[in-house]
Amino acid sequence: MSERFFLYDEKEVTKTRFVSFLGENQRFDLAIVQTDRHYGKSLVLDMQGSRFAIIGQDDLQEEGYLEHVFNLEEQEAEELRSFLTELV
Repeated sequence: MSERFFLYDEKEVTKTRFVSFLGENQRFDLAIVQTDRHYGKSLVLDMQGSRFAIIGQDDLQEEGYLEHVFNLEEQEAEELRSFLTELV
């Protein structure tokens, strides 16, 4: 077997918040990872939907972004956006 070529292999202490809340139409089970790696953005993992995204305030303001990355309807995405705006 050939030698493995790493682009990077680093360890970092992170702050992770696990949160579950009910919206009008959907339950959200999230893990929100804060790290220095992504320039102040947070890694948001949807544990039920098996989707994730690196999200900052600029991403929350981008029309259709949450709908696309988390496969949500507009109303569901607005509930998630409202919650994440408080965190990131």
